[in-house]
Parts: sequence; C-alpha cells; structure tokens
Amino acid sequence: MCPKLTPPEKLPGVGDLSQTALLKALRGEPVPHTPVWFMRQAGRSLPEYLAVREGVAMLDACADPELIVEITLQPVRRYGVDAAIFFSDIVLPLKAVGVDLDIVPGTGPVVAKPVATLADVEAIPDLTPEHVSFITEAVRGLVGELAGVNGGTPLIGFAGAPFTVASYLVEGGPSKEHARTKALMFGAPEVWEALMRKIAGISATFLQVQVEAGASAVQLFDSWAGALTPADYERFVMPHSADVLGRIGDLGVPRIHFGVGTSNLLDLMGRAGADVVGVDWRTPLDRAIEVVGPTRGVQGNLDPTLVFAPTDVMTARAAEIIDAGRAARGHVFNLGHGVIPSTDPDQLARLTEFVQSYPLA
Repeated sequence: MCPKLTPPEKLPGVGDLSQTALLKALRGEPVPHTPVWFMRQAGRSLPEYLAVREGVAMLDACADPELIVEITLQPVRRYGVDAAIFFSDIVLPLKAVGVDLDIVPGTGPVVAKPVATLADVEAIPDLTPEHVSFITEAVRGLVGELAGVNGGTPLIGFAGAPFTVASYLVEGGPSKEHARTKALMFGAPEVWEALMRKIAGISATFLQVQVEAGASAVQLFDSWAGALTPADYERFVMPHSADVLGRIGDLGVPRIHFGVGTSNLLDLMGRAGADVVGVDWRTPLDRAIEVVGPTRGVQGNLDPTLVFAPTDVMTARAAEIIDAGRAARGHVFNLGHGVIPSTDPDQLARLTEFVQSYPLA
C-alpha cells in the first residue's frame, strides 16, 4: 500500500492546479472549456523534437532529465494544450532494472531473452525509486517549468499496463497475434500470474515516483488489451491492472486508463479502477459513455487521420465529439490514439484552438 502524499498542486513552489480545466474534467466537475491534450504529443511530429533527438537513441532520451523536460514541454509551448504528458516509454522501467532490451527504429521494443519460465520472471528485479532517480529529477523540473505556462499546466504521469508490457517481454518484441503471450497465459498460468504481479509492481512504482515528484494525474496505457476477450481480460489481466490503479488511487490523483481496440472492454477497464476511460476512435463516444456509466469520465476520441483532412472537416468531427462528451461525467478531448509522426503541427494547433474555444453551453 502506497503512503498518502501531498497533492501535487499543494507541493511547495507549485501553484494551485486543482482548478485547471484538465483536473476539473477528470474529477467530473464543470469546466470553463473542454480540456485537450494529445497522446504522443511529446515529440512525434514536431521539428524541434526531431532536432533535439538527432543522434540520440530513444531510451537514452528517456533517461536524460534535460531532454525529458525539453521534449515534454515542446507541445505545451507550441499548442497551449491543457496538459503535458510525461515523455517516456513503457519499457523504460524494464531497462532501468536491467532487462536486456532496446527500442529498434522502425520495429519497436526488442527483448534479447524473452520470458518463458518462472525463473525468467524471478530474474527480473523489482523497481525501486533509486533505479529511476532521473525520473524524479525530470518530473520536479517539469512541474516547476509548467507552473509558469498558461497560468499553470498539469503534468500527466505515464506507465504501461501489465498486459501490454508482458506481451513485449514474452513475444520478444511487437506482435499482431500475441500468440506466445496467450500461450503462456493459458498454458502456464502460474508463470503468467508471477509475471503480471512483477510488472504490476514495476508499473505502480514507476507511477508512484512520478506522482511523488509532482505529477497531477496518471495514464495507464494498455495498448494491446484489445487482443483479449472480455472473459480472458477479466480473469487474467484486470486484477493486475486494478492492482496498479488501486495503488495509485491511494495517492489521491486522477487515473486514466486507455487501450486500443477495447470497445468490448471499456466497462471492465473502468471497473479496474479508472476515474476516466480512454476511448479509441473505433467506438462512438456516446456509446462509450453509456458503457462506462455515470460514475466515470471519458477521454477521446478523434481519429488521428482526421488531422490530415481539411480543417473544416476535422473541426466538424471534433464538434460532434465535444457535443457527445457533454453526456459524460467528465470529458477530456484527445485523439483516439497517438499523434501520427507525419502530422502537420499547424493542424494540431488549429484543433487545439477549436476545442478550447468551442462553446459548452
């Protein structure tokens, strides 16, 4: 059980962020405008991101406090979005505890020795704050910088959910079928449970470090959970995501839970302990609101490819999403997945301005 902490907005040197549009929406309170931020906004399409990342490997960038601060701030400066999302990668905590892996350009995370046995799981150390002291340094720096941006901008902490992280460890890299992952889950349940407990502990500690340093909210990414049936998710995955979200709930910050292709899992993902459920673009937002119910907010869910459409087409669809979001306990506007690398930054700026100026009455 995590200890109770001082809310980030009350930390010394940090202004009152509790009344920002993002945190009010995450708590289900009336907002001055629909808050907006974009998954993978920290970098991806920005020329200034490409400039600072030139010649720097992804995991090296994720371990450099100065680069983390700069990259996280870039989209906030450019777009004036309502939140910063911490620049990191879901496999970074594994790298920090000594797992032999790398992020291969054009491929993604690649693990040198995939996990297959109980001994493999036991060989993975538990994460401690000392493993990621650079994260504490980066978050503290960010919180200080963000306090002076647009009257105070909240920082959202970041971590991968147990199933998605496990899939990389078991498959050895990205997979469309997740065949090895499911084979372990169904065929060696004792290994699977041990692995999920291990990752849940690592993810919870990674988020706790960010919250202790000043993050105002967290998002747990379960990118590949959509590969599961509801019954399998509820039995093999949900308890471990609930463990992570439960530990972070003790810290008093709002929790967002997001997955891709999870239209059949939205209720379960909410019940796992989310205050707000992220919705990808495949599910109409009004349907998602009905599924998650009146006690949870929603986040999303413009198709990322609509940013490539004419501006009036993009904003018309954004208006439909904002209108639908009024029925939710709270609504945070976002894309239905991450920013596509070839996105025109100016179009994202237009989208941000449109969402923040769209009347709610």
